[in-house]
Amino acid sequence: MKRVLTYGTFDLLHWGHINLLKRARELGDYLVVAVSTDEFNEQKYGKPASYHDFEVRKSMLEAVRYVDLVVPEASWEQKAQDVEQLHIDTVVMGSDWQGSERFEPLREQCDVVYLPRTDGVSTSQIRRDLLVEAVSDQRGRRWHHRTPQHVAARSFARSA
Repeated sequence: MKRVLTYGTFDLLHWGHINLLKRARELGDYLVVAVSTDEFNEQKYGKPASYHDFEVRKSMLEAVRYVDLVVPEASWEQKAQDVEQLHIDTVVMGSDWQGSERFEPLREQCDVVYLPRTDGVSTSQIRRDLLVEAVSDQRGRRWHHRTPQHVAARSFARSA
């Protein structure tokens, strides 16, 4: 059985996350997702970085059909131990992590694969869009809602 591991906060779970999880699962038979704890996120960002707390994010990921096991990510340093203890064959991350000192050393223990990000969607962009919408609503103006279909169509049109 080929076991795959990925890491992330997975706040504001969106179709880019689902796409990553699906592609990660396709690289093996069993997908483990390590979700950043609230404490780890505070350590990384110096403030609460998540809208949803750890237990909610964990529950959402456990409901995704591609995910077999969800474990906490409590530190940067735990990755090598996770690979060993969970018998991981491949660690998968988004391409924005390519070459990172956080993941490259794991090549001594397993394969490391970087998957392209899903065009047109990110948690940061969703946060910005929601902020613009909230500010626009306060000013009494309606802001055009960008649905995933709208973003995908726009991304497709750009690539054609």
